Amino acid sequence: MQGTEDTGPPGGRAGGQDPAQGPQDPAPVRERAPVRERGGEPEGRAHGRDRAGAQDPPPVRERGEDRARRPHHRARSQEDLAPRPGPPAARPHEDHGPVRYGPPAPDPGLPVLPELAAVLAAASARTRPEPPGGGPVLREAARGYWDRRGLHGTAGGIAAAPGAQPLLLALIGAHGGDVLMPRPCPAAWMPQARLLGRPAYHVPTPAECGGIPDPYALLETVRRVRAEGGRPKLLLLSVVDDPTATVALPELVREACEAAVDEGLHIISDETWRDTVHRPRDTVLLSPAEMCPDDVTVLADLSGALLPAAWPVAVARFPDTARAAVRHARTLDILTALGALVAGPVAHAAAHALGEPDSVRDRIQRAAALNTEVATAAHRAVLGSGALARPPEAGCHLYADLGPLRSRLADLGVTDSMELEEYLTDRLGAPAPGGHRFGDELGALRVRLGTGPLLGTTPQQRAESLAAAKPLELAHVARALDDFAAVFADLC
Repeated sequence: MQGTEDTGPPGGRAGGQDPAQGPQDPAPVRERAPVRERGGEPEGRAHGRDRAGAQDPPPVRERGEDRARRPHHRARSQEDLAPRPGPPAARPHEDHGPVRYGPPAPDPGLPVLPELAAVLAAASARTRPEPPGGGPVLREAARGYWDRRGLHGTAGGIAAAPGAQPLLLALIGAHGGDVLMPRPCPAAWMPQARLLGRPAYHVPTPAECGGIPDPYALLETVRRVRAEGGRPKLLLLSVVDDPTATVALPELVREACEAAVDEGLHIISDETWRDTVHRPRDTVLLSPAEMCPDDVTVLADLSGALLPAAWPVAVARFPDTARAAVRHARTLDILTALGALVAGPVAHAAAHALGEPDSVRDRIQRAAALNTEVATAAHRAVLGSGALARPPEAGCHLYADLGPLRSRLADLGVTDSMELEEYLTDRLGAPAPGGHRFGDELGALRVRLGTGPLLGTTPQQRAESLAAAKPLELAHVARALDDFAAVFADLC
């Protein structure tokens, strides 16, 4: 059994690539043969490179003086060296695989809250960044945020970073061993493990939701990894999920967490989208940290519901144990080495947002209500074409499976998720990342569809959508939904 991203055999931890150098971007060559799944893991691995990771560098070209020393080498004239006319070279496709072209988190498409903009502006004279892990005001605000959600602790058990990616990188680096994560999962997760040279394994999710591993598949994956010399130590999951936009049922969360803890895994619970639940009064949301408080670190990117993505801040809450204190210190060391410090003015705005004044709470509620209506309408359009999709329960996106439309898509030249991504992005005029970005098989015709672009094309239109009692009746929203539905109707 091998890791899903060709991180080397479990018995050989250092295989091939220097973790300190990170993954190298591959040449823009599409890989056609997907890795096939069997029992929660791939049957084989790509030898030499993975689909989105490292690749052998191109051969070094000979210098002119070296070639001149070779026997029978004819010195070329200036005429030979002159550029010859010809058709312009086609611009290569570079959007299949390199990490820098991976999809960002779903964009809510909403304007900045004026109160937060004023807070940021008032702190603009702050010229120094926060200390590693965040200053006392930011950490205390994060403690209060989680305390109001039933996760009690101290400000000393908080760490902050400029975005979820550097914070997750530091958290994985602070823990030893191999990494497990559900399939599909956020696009940013696998690159973090790969950058650190950690073997990583995808585990199938239950039929009811995404974001958490099926407990039986998790136990089987752990058993097989250990049988081949691996050391599974860390499980990443998200009870409110990107990309599937589902909320995991409490009983499934309990079963997955109990299985993980019984096998000695520490859990990192990404709860970035917990404040975007569409119907919070009808949805029971259980954090793994409520169930296994000593074995769960909670991560939240504030761009999910509290801050715009252009003001990057993420916070992590560690368990209140001696072992967690050691990992917290390691995390701060890694953040320091990375220079991953939160900007002073942004930290001020983040602390204000984490305090959840009335204006912030009102924005969260309005955004959730708006996303409920628009995502439900988009979901109806997708189902109307014959495609499959779970009902979106959170966030500003949905995850569709166009497998039932495979024959029609094949007539259009679409046979895998990379081609589906290209086709829908062109037709929708908005990013539509394919399922391969999130760990799904290349041959599966799955795609994440964002609803943010349906709210309007200008800040004024988006503000109108947010303020409207019936946003679907706004002309620009109705028009955007009609265009969205027409793209899928063409596939019937």
